[in-house]
Amino acid sequence: MAYFSGLSETLRLTFVQIMIFSAIAIVIFLYGMIGNLQKWGAGVTGYGLEPKNGKGSAIRFLKTWWAQVNEESHIHGKPILEVLILDILFQRRILKRSPLRWFMHLCIFGGWMTLFALSGLMFAVEMTEKIGIELPFTPAEFREWLAIPNYIFGYILLIGVIIAVIRRLFISEVRQATIMYDWILLAGVFIITISGFIADGIRTGFIWGFGLDPSTAPPAALFHSIISLLFCIAYVPYSKYIHVIATPLAILANKGGE
Repeated sequence: MAYFSGLSETLRLTFVQIMIFSAIAIVIFLYGMIGNLQKWGAGVTGYGLEPKNGKGSAIRFLKTWWAQVNEESHIHGKPILEVLILDILFQRRILKRSPLRWFMHLCIFGGWMTLFALSGLMFAVEMTEKIGIELPFTPAEFREWLAIPNYIFGYILLIGVIIAVIRRLFISEVRQATIMYDWILLAGVFIITISGFIADGIRTGFIWGFGLDPSTAPPAALFHSIISLLFCIAYVPYSKYIHVIATPLAILANKGGE
């Protein structure tokens, strides 16, 4: 199976090659996550669990976190389903502070996670075909069906990124609190989003193609694929974007509390 992305029209990636790149990104992600869990595990001494040899344990952290999630709370104690839907999925805590910031976060979070989920669905369909299970459609047909949802949530993500840029440029308190690292993270998401539109635009001749030569479509798609794997998966545990994982864990542990 030849993928659309590659070095040229004739040198396109195969299924095995893209899976190797994906596996590398996932291994880097898991290594970073284990390190974070160990670091967080070193902080559970407050619950009477002393880290061994001064080093935290990922398993100890997960066990302590799960025990806290299941522990009855006399302060907040909101149902887990309510916390998952309203506090994590719809982020009502941010809405109470700032509607504009809430809309920005919802666009970035919703766009990012939905595009990730759609990529996961595409992977599942391709793997299903690889192991010999027949489906009522081909991977190519399924990819075409996902084209419109990918565009919709790509634009949603782009709107969120643009709002984030505007806030950092024109809202004084946000601008003063922004450091160069924040701009780097924001620029990464912006480049990934735009490169995806451009790669597809070159291939389809849509407005995002900017009249570029169709022969540049495979390398443009390759750039988008690799930077997406590295930035949106591999880099997450080592960056500020770890809050995408850490914040829901904290909210669940606190049962919706601040």
